[in-house]
Amino acid sequence: MLRTSTLWPALLLTLSAHSAFAQSTPSQAPPKLEKLEEVTEDPITVTSKPTAETKITERRDNTGKVVEATVKSGPSTYTVRPNHPAGTALPGDAMGGANRGPQWTVMEFDIGKKKKKRQRMKAQPKRPRHHLPRSSLPD
Repeated sequence: MLRTSTLWPALLLTLSAHSAFAQSTPSQAPPKLEKLEEVTEDPITVTSKPTAETKITERRDNTGKVVEATVKSGPSTYTVRPNHPAGTALPGDAMGGANRGPQWTVMEFDIGKKKKKRQRMKAQPKRPRHHLPRSSLPD
């Protein structure tokens, strides 16, 4: 008896959902469409973004193999070096190791910058300071 009592509410819910779905059929007439005005006063111009300037500098050894490549693309700079496997291992072997990733240049320090700044400061003439007399200062 308990099984039939839980079966009836589930059956009623599915039948009511089916009947509600069957009643919501769309009308056969297509919706009325409004005509939009075409405005072509201003011509459309398409401009492409300026391409980022990429500079690649390769350094080679005496045999002509690339030892390192430095890539400067926009504001970022990274260095790529080849992976030299140890001994007789070939690249891709178990002993050859994985690929070597790029080294990103995060921050560079310019030690000579302070010296240049000091020289510029010494070269500039000093401006005289104008002081007010103490008697003219407000109380």
